[in-house]
Amino acid sequence: MKSLLVRLTVGLYAQDVAETEKDLVVQWLQEGLVVLEEGIYRLPSQYRAGAIAMNQSGSGAYLQVLGANVRDLFIDEHDLGDAKEGDLVIVKRLLGRRGRPSAKLVAVVGRAETFSVAYIKVQNGVKSVLDIRNDYPAGVPLSAEALAGYEEGTLFKVNNQNGEIMEVLGNLADPLVDEKIVLAMYNKHDEFDEEVKKLAASFDKTVDASKFPGRKDLRHLPFCTIDPVTAKDFDDAVCYLPESHTLYVAIADVSAYVTPFGPIDAEAIYRSFSIYLPHRSIPMLPRELSETLCSLQPHVDRLAYTFKMVLDPESLEVVETELYETIIHSKRRFNYEEVDALFESPAAVPPKNDDEKTVIANLFELRKLTDALREKRLKVGFNFRSEELEMTLDDAQHILETTVSEETPSHALIEDCMLLANKAAAAMYERGVFRIHETPSPAKLQSLYTELAGIGIIAEQKESLKETITGIQHEAEKRGIGHEVDTLIIRSQMQARYAPDNVGHFGLGFERYTHFTSPIRRYSDLIVHRLLKAIQRGDKEEGSYVLRNIDALCFAISDKEREASDIEVRFMDRKFARWANEHIGEVFPARVYATDPELRAEITAPLRGAKVKVVTNEPVMLFDDIELRIENVNLATARIHTTYVRTVESHATLSKERE
Repeated sequence: MKSLLVRLTVGLYAQDVAETEKDLVVQWLQEGLVVLEEGIYRLPSQYRAGAIAMNQSGSGAYLQVLGANVRDLFIDEHDLGDAKEGDLVIVKRLLGRRGRPSAKLVAVVGRAETFSVAYIKVQNGVKSVLDIRNDYPAGVPLSAEALAGYEEGTLFKVNNQNGEIMEVLGNLADPLVDEKIVLAMYNKHDEFDEEVKKLAASFDKTVDASKFPGRKDLRHLPFCTIDPVTAKDFDDAVCYLPESHTLYVAIADVSAYVTPFGPIDAEAIYRSFSIYLPHRSIPMLPRELSETLCSLQPHVDRLAYTFKMVLDPESLEVVETELYETIIHSKRRFNYEEVDALFESPAAVPPKNDDEKTVIANLFELRKLTDALREKRLKVGFNFRSEELEMTLDDAQHILETTVSEETPSHALIEDCMLLANKAAAAMYERGVFRIHETPSPAKLQSLYTELAGIGIIAEQKESLKETITGIQHEAEKRGIGHEVDTLIIRSQMQARYAPDNVGHFGLGFERYTHFTSPIRRYSDLIVHRLLKAIQRGDKEEGSYVLRNIDALCFAISDKEREASDIEVRFMDRKFARWANEHIGEVFPARVYATDPELRAEITAPLRGAKVKVVTNEPVMLFDDIELRIENVNLATARIHTTYVRTVESHATLSKERE
C-alpha cells in the first residue's frame, strides 16, 4: 500500500498498475481520490497521502507525507476521524488557513508496513509484552497462558499491521540477539531465497574475454583497487597515466549480470543498500556476485563500466571524457593502510613485479593530482571534518574497543577520483537519478547561529554562506571543537537524498552530482548504469522505461538509505548499552553534544561513542567536558541513564590564551 501511494503521488502510468492494485485504483478514481490524465493516475493537487504520527499531547496528529519532499501536515483531532498511529491515509489540504500547513482526513486506506520487536518483562510477578522502542505494551495476541511458556526477556518480531508475532528471536540476555533485533525492526534478512541463489550461481565463474568482443579491452592498463582491509566487494579500480594526464575510473559492471525484473533485481530493489555491521556485512547482492564475479579482484579479468577522463594539468578541468563498457585486469589490491604507509615511505610496500612497480609509481603522481583537485574543490565546497566510529567485537559480540577513523591521504585520493566519475555521470543526462543536497533554509541557519552564540562563537555574516561557515569552522578549530561544530552545521542542513531532477549539491559545491561508483552496494548506482547504457546505445525506449517511475524509485531508495543507516547506528547503540550495563556506578569522562530538549553527552573514554542521557541541576553548556556516573541501563530500549558529577572544562568560557 505504501508503494502504491508513493507512485500515485508522483504519477503512476496505467500500464504499470499491478493486477492486485487495479480494483483499488479504479475505486479511488470513482471516488475522486485519484484522477487519470494522459494515461497517468495521480492524486489531485489538493490531496496528500502518508502515514499518521500521533501528537504526544493528543491534540491531533501529523501526516508524514509520502512521495513528496514537503513539510508534514498537521491534522487537528476534530479532523482526524478514527485514524490511529501508523495508519496510511489520504487527506485533503486545508488551504487558506494561517499558521502551519494542515489537512483533514479523507480516508484510511491501510496500515504502514512496519515491524517492531517486543519482549517479555516480569513486573510484580506478572508477565507482560512490551515494545523495545518505548517500553509500552505491545498489544500482541498472547494470553497469560501462552506467556507462561516463555522466559522473561524472550524477544518476538511483530508485524505492526496486525499485531501478529512472526518469529521468536531469542532472549534479551544474549548479546548475539542484537543483530536479529535491529534487522527485525526493518524486516531485513541476510539469506537470499533459493531462486536468487540458483541464478547467482549459474553465471560463469570466470570472465572469458572472447565472449565480449564489443567491450573495450583495458587489461593492459595498470589498474589497482584501494579499499578497507576487511573489504571483499571491490566496486572501483583506478588507473592514472601521468604522461597523458589521463585518469581511468573502472566500476564493477553489475548491470551486465543483474537484469531488470529478474529475481536478483527484485531482491536488490528490496534491499537497495548493503548494510555494514562491525562484525559482518549484509550485502545487497548475493555474495557470488558481490564478493566474487562483480568484485574487481586482483589478477583476474572483470567486466567494468569505465570513465576515461583527460585533465588539463593547469586548470585541473576535465577536458575530455569517454565512457566505455570494458574488461579490466587489476594488477594490485591495496588496503588504505598500505597506501598510507607507502606515501610515508616507498620502501614500506615493495613491489613484487614490474606491474606493481608501475602501479606504485603512478599512485604517487595520482596523489599530486587529487591533492590539487581537493584544494580546488574546497574553495567552493565544504570540508566537514567527519569522524567515523569503528567498533571491534569479540566472538560473543561484546565490545573490545572503539576507534575513530579519520580521513587519510589514501581515503582522500580515492574520494576525489570517485567524485570526478560521479560528476561525469551526472553530466550525461537531464533527468534520472541525482544525488542532491539543498541549501539550508534561513530558519535553520538562524537556529544554528543562535546555538553557536550560546557557546561564544558569533557567526560573522560574510559575502557568501561558504565564507560565513568557513569562518565558524576556523573559530571552532581554535577552541578544539571543530568536529563538534561541524556536526552542528551538518545538522542544520537538509539531508542529502536521491531525486529525479537536479538541484545541485550544496555540501560538495557541485552543480550536478550523482552516484555511479558503487553498484555492488547501492541500487541507485545500478539504475544510473542502466540509464547511461541506454543513452549510449541510443535506446530511447529503454531509457524512457528506466525513467518512467523514477520519481517513486528515488523516494524509495532514499527511504531505504535511511533504514540501512538506522540499522547500523541502532546495532552499535545496543552494544554500548551492554557495555554500560557492566559499569553501573562507575564514573566516565564525556562531552556534551545536546542541551535541548534534554541534556545528552557522549562518553569519550575508555570507549568512545556511547550516547547517554544526563540528569543534573547544575548549569552545563554545549560541548562542555564533564564527568558522569552510569546509574542504570535499559537493555531493551538500549538507553543509558547517567548523572552529572562535575565539569572538567567549559568550551563556552575558554580563556583568550587557549583561543
